[in-house]
Amino acid sequence: MAADPIEDFANQLSERYRLHFDAALDRSRIAGDESRLRRVWETSFLSSHDFADEVAAFARLPRANYTELKRSSPLVGQFSRRFLRQTLAYPFQDEQGRAWLALADPWDQATTRAAELALGAPVSLVVAAYDDIALILRETLDDEEQEQAEAAIASRPDDIENLRDLASGAPVVRAVSDLIEKAIDMRASDIHVEPFRSGLVVRMRIDGMLRIVPAPNLLVPEAIISRIKILASLDIAERRLPQDGAARVRIGASDIDMRVATMPRQHGEAAVIRLLPRDRGLLDIRKLGFSPADERKIDRLLELPHGLVAVTGPTGSGKTTSLATILSRLNDPSRKILTIEDPVEYEIEFVNQSQVKPSIGLTFAAAMRAFVRQDPDVIMVGEIRDRETADISIHAALTGHLVLTTLHTETASAAVPRLIDLGVEPFLLRSTLRAVVAQRLVRILCDRCKKPETLDAATCANDRRYGALGLKVGDRIWRPAGCERCNGSGYRGRTGIFEVLEMTDEIHELIGAKADAREIDRAARASGMTTMFEDAVVKCLAGVTSPAEVLRVTTVR
Repeated sequence: MAADPIEDFANQLSERYRLHFDAALDRSRIAGDESRLRRVWETSFLSSHDFADEVAAFARLPRANYTELKRSSPLVGQFSRRFLRQTLAYPFQDEQGRAWLALADPWDQATTRAAELALGAPVSLVVAAYDDIALILRETLDDEEQEQAEAAIASRPDDIENLRDLASGAPVVRAVSDLIEKAIDMRASDIHVEPFRSGLVVRMRIDGMLRIVPAPNLLVPEAIISRIKILASLDIAERRLPQDGAARVRIGASDIDMRVATMPRQHGEAAVIRLLPRDRGLLDIRKLGFSPADERKIDRLLELPHGLVAVTGPTGSGKTTSLATILSRLNDPSRKILTIEDPVEYEIEFVNQSQVKPSIGLTFAAAMRAFVRQDPDVIMVGEIRDRETADISIHAALTGHLVLTTLHTETASAAVPRLIDLGVEPFLLRSTLRAVVAQRLVRILCDRCKKPETLDAATCANDRRYGALGLKVGDRIWRPAGCERCNGSGYRGRTGIFEVLEMTDEIHELIGAKADAREIDRAARASGMTTMFEDAVVKCLAGVTSPAEVLRVTTVR
């Protein structure tokens, strides 16, 4: 076997996928870390199963998947649970009674020797994915403390009061606080707490991507969920219906606003926590990611006395942040600004902000009807979801108000047929719609570890995606590498890519009962509109993001 098989494996993987692992390997070697292979995986952007396939092929060892491990007979009785969890090792025997050890890292000789000592016999190695081993261990190693706690809950008639006591106990309170603090440290926007048959799974959304983090150990999942519900002033006795709530907690020197949403599922309630730091400053419009040309268009739009401006994109594309930034730009004592949102994510001083409450009849449409009697200059409606809200928003724009709103459409041009589909008359749309801004969010390459690369003929020939992006031989791009600052992902933070569709006379002529988004898009591009895809490619060539990230969030038009 080679002197350093992990380094040889990483070099082979680098050549095949054009990746860089130097930082991860060097960092681990200095720290004396024994899990260097895991760092290579975390930096490789391969799925755990694809990575395990590569490891098995390189080490010339058999490969086992979760189903095969599940069918085997576990040999965990001779091992401590902590050892198995820390080393991610799963001992089992086959039908012939032969002992096997499933490892994600087959070069971990210390674990192999320890397993042979515990079993008193040689073991054969098999490679399995990190996720599969973690899952089979969770299913096999039943925690006695968890079983006892669950039994205690089930045996008492005052189930809810017992659960409330557990949720208020120091271990659960500390576990939830640590979870929120860790999310803040990792710059996560959301925490997903999800119970499954195998146990509690916690994931955090960092720069738009979900990442699994260690779940609290030896605690009843219901107690964790109940603690979250108590923080958000929700009813812990109601487990059959979804609930929404809010909370404010203090982590260190910062106040954090939380939006909590629970959902009953097959194996218990799940909770999603949206984290909104109160002391974050509103983004300057120059920092959102607009190109100079698009920024000038936005400046012109903000000078309009009335009309409708819509921001479009899917959930999580940054529409709320863009609208909040625009509102902060418009915010001055000479204007009265009213908003109706769901929920209020950014608190802006001197802006009158309201949150929808459908349970008491305060909907977007009801708020808009009240707004026009409040003598506003600018109205922001969080989203046009139905015909009534669309109709009131259009008439508010007709009567001398600047109305800002959001829609869920794929492109800027698709907003026109969407509004017509919601019941807006085309002649009213021609009179009121001033512009549509479509956007997405791309991850920003980490400044500390990104690697430059000049495209050569072989690279372009082997990967046709570069041609789809309009990149050619000689173009310089940047790739993610991974370091401590970005937690090995190669990315840190996000920026927007935009297309700003201004309503010109030519586009107005295309707004009819059967408006075609493709015709509107062609006319807008002919008049100088830069599409999101083109904006993303410019940012790619500037070293802001990577080609893979551009293709992840946009499509070629």
